[in-house]
Amino acid sequence: MSTWSRLADAALAGNVISRDDARAVLHAPADELLALLDAAFRVRRAHWGRRVSLHVLENAKQGACPEDCGFCSQSSKFESPGGEAPMKSVDDLVDGARRAHAARAKRYCMVTATRGPSQRDLDTICEAATRIKAELDIELCASLGLLTEAKAQRLATSGVDRFNHNLETSERHYEKIVSTHSWRDRVETVRIAQRAGMDTCCGGIVGLGESEDDLLDLAYALRDLDVDSVPVNFLDARPGTPLAGYQLVEPGYALRALCMFRLVHPRTDLRVAGGREITLRALQAMALYPANSIFTQGYLTTGGATSHADHQMIKDAGFELELASGETVPADPEAMAAIASQPAATRRPSLPTVRS
Repeated sequence: MSTWSRLADAALAGNVISRDDARAVLHAPADELLALLDAAFRVRRAHWGRRVSLHVLENAKQGACPEDCGFCSQSSKFESPGGEAPMKSVDDLVDGARRAHAARAKRYCMVTATRGPSQRDLDTICEAATRIKAELDIELCASLGLLTEAKAQRLATSGVDRFNHNLETSERHYEKIVSTHSWRDRVETVRIAQRAGMDTCCGGIVGLGESEDDLLDLAYALRDLDVDSVPVNFLDARPGTPLAGYQLVEPGYALRALCMFRLVHPRTDLRVAGGREITLRALQAMALYPANSIFTQGYLTTGGATSHADHQMIKDAGFELELASGETVPADPEAMAAIASQPAATRRPSLPTVRS
């Protein structure tokens, strides 16, 4: 039995793979990459089948953020050409959810660039959430910075299913990336969201100049937090930020990192997130073997693959889409192309064919 098969068996049996084994995954030789992906896929398939869930981000409030996260072009501390925009209206956020639903997204995530939500911003997010839940069968996520118990409870009551707040990197490396709040502040916000009854989405960024041990620390810290979803981003360095000169992660390492996260988090919703298009390039479809979800239609400050391209990739690789209802439908690139060709004002969701 190969090392990778042994690790898959351990993960499927509910055992936590050792740190040494997780490190070995990061060092897998190039000629064993397919065997490693197959082992990760065995674990993914046991818990998620061949289902892929699409997630759409909505940049609800852009720029002018007082925090100094070194990778982020939305910080007011840096000379980044990211731009600023005020909080979107409730109508705008609802329209965004309709577009996400039309793209067959399982989840729609409203994001603000801020230390934490103001009362006014919270009012907008909560009203939008209530309206979206009344109209659409789609799961809702919010990413609004640091939370208090009261604000978390309001979000949960309004219909927000999941809260995102990434740890980004290890506690040891964190102070090299952010100084305006601590790694522990982020951990506490995740726990506050959990206590309010929301699912938690919490991951990090590969390529922040972290060591191998930092990446392993992050993976195991997320397991200790018992989060429901782990988004794995790959740094796409933004002009004007302190990390502007950082290089892209090598594609093979990115895939090995995804496999490591899958084996450490067997049951978790594992998402290949920001930077996948420029990091993995022609190897993007391989990420579907360890990961069971992706963002589509771009990111907060960078472009990304279109819904048409992502549906085509999912269809070509033999996967299927999972909706918020739990139903599965075929990926439909032709429908996505038709929607994209319509004037924005006339776009309406088409009904998917549900597979029993």
